[in-house]
Amino acid sequence: MKEGSLGRSVVSSLRRTVSPVALTLVLLAGSVLAREPLRVEGLLYWDRSPAVIEIRDGKIERIQRRDNRDGLEERLLYVAPGLIDNQVNGYDGVTFSSDELTLEGVRRATRALWKDGVTTFLPTLTTNSHETLLHAFSILASAADDAEIGPSIPGFHLEGPYISPEDGYRGSHLREYVRPPDWSEFAQYRRAAGERILQVTLAPETEGAIEFIRRSVEDGIRVGLGHHNASAEIIRRAADAGAVISTHLGNGCANLIHRHDNPFWPQLAEGRLSASIIADGIHLRPEQVRVFFKVKGSARTILTSDATQFAGMPPGEYVQDGRRLVVTPDGMVSYPEQNVLAGAAVPLTVGVTNLMDFADSSLADAVHAATRNTARLLGLGDRGEIRPGSRADLILFSLEEGRIRIHMTILAGRIVYDAQ
Repeated sequence: MKEGSLGRSVVSSLRRTVSPVALTLVLLAGSVLAREPLRVEGLLYWDRSPAVIEIRDGKIERIQRRDNRDGLEERLLYVAPGLIDNQVNGYDGVTFSSDELTLEGVRRATRALWKDGVTTFLPTLTTNSHETLLHAFSILASAADDAEIGPSIPGFHLEGPYISPEDGYRGSHLREYVRPPDWSEFAQYRRAAGERILQVTLAPETEGAIEFIRRSVEDGIRVGLGHHNASAEIIRRAADAGAVISTHLGNGCANLIHRHDNPFWPQLAEGRLSASIIADGIHLRPEQVRVFFKVKGSARTILTSDATQFAGMPPGEYVQDGRRLVVTPDGMVSYPEQNVLAGAAVPLTVGVTNLMDFADSSLADAVHAATRNTARLLGLGDRGEIRPGSRADLILFSLEEGRIRIHMTILAGRIVYDAQ
C-alpha cells in the first residue's frame, strides 16, 4: 500500500491568521461573519489530485481542482468524507446498552469517535433486559436531539435480543435475555427511541422473524441477519421479505460448523444482501476479508467497527454484566468462558487500511466501504460523499506506516476535532 503525503493541510486562508477557536466560531457563524465560504484544501482521496472544497452553511458548495505544478501533492493531506459506522456498541469507557447510560456518556463517546474520524454512527444496543433497552433508547433519543452531538446520530441499531439462543451463534450476548421477535415489544423500543431505530439485526430462523422483517421493512427499517444459524432457504425468504445486509459476516457463529450447510455460503451467494465486515485483523482472517470483498464487490461491502466501550481503553481484564472479559494489546476483546469474541476495540480507520492490505483494494474503495456504501444502505442521502450539496462532513488525514492518522474532523462545516 502506498503511503500518502505527510505534509501540512491548509484550511482556508483564515487558518494562517486566527486561532482554531476563532476559526471554529467563524465556521459556526457561517457566511454571515465570513461573507466567504470556508475553504478546505487537500488531496481528493479517489485520485490524489489537489482540490479546494468550499463550504457554506454546513454544506459543500463547490469543489475546485488545483494545478499540481507547485508540488501541492507533497504538502497536502488527504481529504475524504467523514467515516460512517453503523454498529457502535460503545466507546471510550462508555457502553450504550446500560441502565446507567447518561447523555454526558454519549457525548464523551461521540467526541472520541470524532477524534477517530467518525462523523456519523448508529449507537447500537445489544441483547439486554426490556427495562435496560427502554432506558438506553430514551437517553439515545435525547442525544440525537442534542445540539452538539445530534448531527452525528441519525438513528440507532438494535442488535438482538431477537437472535439465536444457541452457544456460539449467540456470541457474547447474554442467554437469559435472548427472546423471539415481538412486534409489540419492539414498538415500545421505537417509541422510547423517538422512532429513530434505523437498523435491526436478528436471526431469521427464529419464530415470527420473517413476518417481523416484512413489517420492519414496510416501516423503513433496514434489517440485518446476524447471530443466526439459518438455512439457505430461510436466508432466501429473509431476503424476499426485505432483509438487506449480513451483520458482521463471518462472526456471530459457532466455532465448528458444517463445511457445506452453514450460514456463510448462502449469505455470500445472496446478491440482495450487502455484507458488513469487521476488518480489524482479529474478527476475520485476511483471506476471509479478501474473499468477502471479491464476492460482494466494492458497492456492497460495508466496514463496521463493532466497537465496544473498550475502544480507547488500556488492555487488561474487565467485568461487564457479570462476565469476565479480556482486552489484549492488539485490541481483541474476548469472553473466555464461551471462547468467543465480545465486540471490538479497534477504530474504523484500521478497517479501512486493512481492507487495502488484505483485499488489495484501492484507497477509494476502502473509504467508500466506510462512508458512501453505509450512507446508501441507511438512506442517508445528505452525507458519505464529497459533492456539491452534501453535508460538509470531512476528514483530513495522512497515511503513516500503513495506518490512517486523523488530523482534522469537520462535521456539517464545523471543526469538531483538530490534532493541532
